[in-house]
Amino acid sequence: MRTAATELVGIDVPIFAFSHCRDVVAAVTNAGGLGVLGAVAHTPEQLDIDLAWIEGEVKGRPYGVDLLVPEKFAGSESGGLDREALGELLPAGHRQWLDGLLDRYGIPPLPTGTPTAGRSSGVGGMRVDPKSMAPLLDVLFAHETKLVASALGPPPPHFIERAHGAGIPVAALAGSVEHAVRHKAAGADLVVAQGTEAGGHTGQIATMVLVPEVVDAVGPLPVLAAGGIGRGRQLAAGMALGADGVWCGSVWLTTEEAETNPAVKEKFLRAGLGDTVRSRSMTGKPARMLRSPWTEEWESAEGPGTLPMPLQPMLVGEAQARINRVAGTPGTPANDLATYFVGQIVGSASMSSVRPTRRVVLEMVEEFVEAVERLNRFVES
Repeated sequence: MRTAATELVGIDVPIFAFSHCRDVVAAVTNAGGLGVLGAVAHTPEQLDIDLAWIEGEVKGRPYGVDLLVPEKFAGSESGGLDREALGELLPAGHRQWLDGLLDRYGIPPLPTGTPTAGRSSGVGGMRVDPKSMAPLLDVLFAHETKLVASALGPPPPHFIERAHGAGIPVAALAGSVEHAVRHKAAGADLVVAQGTEAGGHTGQIATMVLVPEVVDAVGPLPVLAAGGIGRGRQLAAGMALGADGVWCGSVWLTTEEAETNPAVKEKFLRAGLGDTVRSRSMTGKPARMLRSPWTEEWESAEGPGTLPMPLQPMLVGEAQARINRVAGTPGTPANDLATYFVGQIVGSASMSSVRPTRRVVLEMVEEFVEAVERLNRFVES
């Protein structure tokens, strides 16, 4: 399959796979797509280790890295505050309410010395400001990355300049036509038109509506369709809408390689199509995740309201680590609170069983071919 997107990064099939799990990234790349590592919660040391491991697995095949680079965040007027200064901005009332929530659900404290943010969750360790992002960029550009992606706003000039100086194309995620136009003006090489069906940070416009409008607005830049895509028919639909490929995230969360918390993975496998909600409860910005008492408590009249990024992830990072540590343990309601970012395809056939990542890619391609052949029959003379 050859499209402007596959030619841009040198891959065989137009499937771009976002994942926080390096094993998924390597598996998608080795299956002919482009694995993209979500690195917002990595430390520079972790990122260096993971990128070196990926490169050892893919042996020269291309992969990408995704970072959150928002325009607006707490402390943005001064270029970002260090974590100690940000910690002082956390309201005592929010801390007290959260402590009370965990007590009501019987969530025990972390053992002494337990890290509060790991690769697979990392909510409390999110790095979104220039001061904490700079070391990650140093590591990223020291490796063999073939694509860098910027979410939550147009790629900043320093990000574009450094990537282009290294010969690396830049992708940017857009939830509206206006965002896409700004990405093009900023110098992005690839626009990801992400509909509200997507997991994680997302807007309110559906993929079916958004993609053709973005294609028309930013041409000739290549566009990827995202949001509610996890099987071959949806890949074919995205291409029919004018996209040059697809960007998928949720579908990898139930694969064999995924580092998804086992209790949360089991909830994904049992979930229905209507079991997600857009919530600010994890990051401070609207993000689609599995509906649970956690999201409902934050939306309740008794809740304190969410804080802006990055204060909200700093506030809830330890709480999420405590919940995830005991979720699924018999005799604790922690499993009720457990949630994670996931799109509306949770509950669909594409996420109803645990399969190897490579098998997911191959089945998407096979179903894509079947869909195209079916469409071709409609126009045969």
